[in-house]
Amino acid sequence: MVRVTDLDASLDFYCNKLGLAELGRQESPAGRFTLVFLAAPGDESAQVELTYNWDPETLTGGRNFGHLAYQVDDIYETCQRLMDAGVTINRPPRDGRMAFIRSPDQISIEFLQKGAALQPQEPWKSMPNTGVW
Repeated sequence: MVRVTDLDASLDFYCNKLGLAELGRQESPAGRFTLVFLAAPGDESAQVELTYNWDPETLTGGRNFGHLAYQVDDIYETCQRLMDAGVTINRPPRDGRMAFIRSPDQISIEFLQKGAALQPQEPWKSMPNTGVW
């Protein structure tokens, strides 16, 4: 479960930018929250639950959650697509193997190259870290 503060921004990030699909949604007027269940297409067994509390709250930490991790077919293409969509690459895939970004609520998300690492290449191998990951 990932607690989010802006459901629309979070759905844009997880669905439109990361490519997850919404599998279902539950709203609880009595509890004043919405649950949204997401998964990578074709891998519905590995779901992420977004929890949105309707009453404003301040979330802190981000990294105390740990992080989500996804294997990707091409880490360079994935990072380029995300950068083109305005997502900051906090830890670029300098080694052709691993990268980190953060969600709108500062949850760290790791990408791992499926199979063997790709050959290091520019601009990634010279790109510094940005912020924390």
